[in-house]
Amino acid sequence: MTTVEELKLRVRELENELIKSKQKQSDAEHHLRPKIVKMSAEVVDSNPYSRLMALKRMGIVQDYEKIRSYAVAVVGVGGVGSVTAEMLTRCGIGKLLLFDYDKVELANMNRLFFQPHQAGLSKVEAAEHTLRNINPDVAFETHNYNITTMDNFTHFMDRISHGGLEEGKPVDLVLSCVDNFEARMAINTACNELAQIWMESGVSENAVSGHIQLIIPGETACFACAPPLVVAANIDEKTLKRDGVCAASLPTTMGVVAGLLVQNVLKYLLGFGTVSYYLGYNAMQDFFPSMAMKANPQCDDRHCRRQQDEYKKKEAERPKQEVVQEEEEEVVHEDNEWGIELVSEVSEAELRDASGPVPDLPEGITVAYTIPEKDGGSGETVEETDQSLEELMAQMKKM
Repeated sequence: MTTVEELKLRVRELENELIKSKQKQSDAEHHLRPKIVKMSAEVVDSNPYSRLMALKRMGIVQDYEKIRSYAVAVVGVGGVGSVTAEMLTRCGIGKLLLFDYDKVELANMNRLFFQPHQAGLSKVEAAEHTLRNINPDVAFETHNYNITTMDNFTHFMDRISHGGLEEGKPVDLVLSCVDNFEARMAINTACNELAQIWMESGVSENAVSGHIQLIIPGETACFACAPPLVVAANIDEKTLKRDGVCAASLPTTMGVVAGLLVQNVLKYLLGFGTVSYYLGYNAMQDFFPSMAMKANPQCDDRHCRRQQDEYKKKEAERPKQEVVQEEEEEVVHEDNEWGIELVSEVSEAELRDASGPVPDLPEGITVAYTIPEKDGGSGETVEETDQSLEELMAQMKKM
């Protein structure tokens, strides 16, 4: 017998199909470019992938076409999430799953991506329409609901587990672009339970700092292990949302954080460069702190602790690589078993006399060398003579 949850799930799927059908009709009216079956590196004005494929020719990415084989879920299509989704769409990602319950407002126009005529539409509906016009090769799946409620959370986990590019397989990456503590904890719980790798992002309430964080369940710190804002400011993030108080918002900071996030996604998926585990951004000082955080064995999330145990088992079963130590060349020191010692044949007094007096110079200035003093003693002197060198030598032999 069909359960209530299964019926609700089926209703959502039908609603999504209806939205897609309407989008297709709208797309036909706007005369979208035809879909491109295979990415090409051909340098012509009509090829939207020529600049991206140039990364292969330059040796940055080995196989850029793989981008089409990945499905990424973006949770939160606001200031950071909408720009993130747009960048991934322009890069030719295979599939995007968009989650958000909010609507577009004119108050959002200080940010990037959304336009005034979209006010009143759900963010996921407006985003899909814009993104499909940009790149019809990308597959889209939208969900207009709050993931923190019980029923929606169950559906959210189901789509992460089965909403990949090939239906029934999990997505390749989940991106958190939400602006509240509850949603971050919901994503964290779902990904810990499913062993799903995800990236968290955020912008501060004063709009001049942000961060991104790669979270691999069991291997790195999850959001419950060390929430960045709680650790940095020693405050509870749940207290930041207050009625009648508006957080600051800069399109520049959000654009920077979105760029850092997508850059990290591309490096992770396509295997180039160094993937950042945690990268911060301070706009006031142009400071980019970077670090890696290990999982907390006493984490409050039981699924995180379970993933840590499984990770330790896998690491223990992994064959150890033998480290071959190269023999270092023996260094011969001055002290040796034969008692041989190097001694200067010139005494310190002789060196001092040969160097001559050191002139009195201003502080910080030294001489490269000194001129020896002329011998003022009673030694013999040679008188000037008109004799040649040969005559002088002959004279000395007779003495």
